[in-house]
Amino acid sequence: MEKSRYIAIEGPIGVGKTTLATALADRLGGRVVLEAVEQNPFLPGFYQDRKKHAFQAQLFFLLSRFQQQQELFQQDLFSQVTVADYLFAKDRIFASLTLEPNELALYERIWQVLGARVVKPDLVVYLQARPEVLASRIKKRGRDFERGVAADYLDQVSRAYGDFFFHYEETPLLVVNTSDIDLGDEGDLDALFREIRRHRHGRLHFSLAGHGG
Repeated sequence: MEKSRYIAIEGPIGVGKTTLATALADRLGGRVVLEAVEQNPFLPGFYQDRKKHAFQAQLFFLLSRFQQQQELFQQDLFSQVTVADYLFAKDRIFASLTLEPNELALYERIWQVLGARVVKPDLVVYLQARPEVLASRIKKRGRDFERGVAADYLDQVSRAYGDFFFHYEETPLLVVNTSDIDLGDEGDLDALFREIRRHRHGRLHFSLAGHGG
């Protein structure tokens, strides 16, 4: 790499963020930063009763992500490539979907204070997939607390991500539809890896067509 970079991988539940982040960090000889999803004590309750547990689950994610970012960047960010399986700014996607208006107003006040203190990535890789593909991947990985993820909620999340990144201009963005990409396949990863290494400016949609996939 010409210089050390901070890369964030994003996308809806089950799209393959952690798989890609881990593989990229390994290939780039960098560090991987993984979101502490399974440490959120409110998440199982949220998937059972979204309205009742949404605010607690959302605040836990917001504060834990912020703490992780602060600890990470108190270290020397530029000493090596850093790959995270989340973008801090995406937290608002879920807040807008799940919180009541008064809860959302309070959440936004907290987010505005914290968000200004978080370092932006040099590149965001936004992973997409068809809803049925997401549902299949969620079922395959077999997390107990995700058994309550409803199909309509998964569809809402996917559409909210699409809207968020349609308007996203804060950093260079690489959009990748993973519906027909196997992130465990070395050939598919090679093609995507090459694009990630060279993409530096603006927005680009990546497809395996024409890349030997």
